[in-house]
Amino acid sequence: MLVAVDATVIAGVAAMTATGEIILNYVSPDARFRGVSKALIRGVEARAASLGLALLTLKSTSTALGFYQAAGYAPSGPRAKGFGISLAHPMQKRLPDQ
Repeated sequence: MLVAVDATVIAGVAAMTATGEIILNYVSPDARFRGVSKALIRGVEARAASLGLALLTLKSTSTALGFYQAAGYAPSGPRAKGFGISLAHPMQKRLPDQ
């Protein structure tokens, strides 16, 4: 788990499982559009690479789909049930060989 802090306020959090599934990438509304989510994803990717993981996976919301595509994640299957009534978009990114 990674935590982004701005002074003394938590700006965002991200979490990844040991198998490389990103299960959380949340940024406070007050911290949006300031690069927090990009920094968290880069941190998760660096941690995954240090663990020798070759592939990261996640389930994106429709809102975050463009963000993940811009970060190099590609669709990896059909949409599935997400949280509540939302749909999740399975995505993946192959990390460069170390």
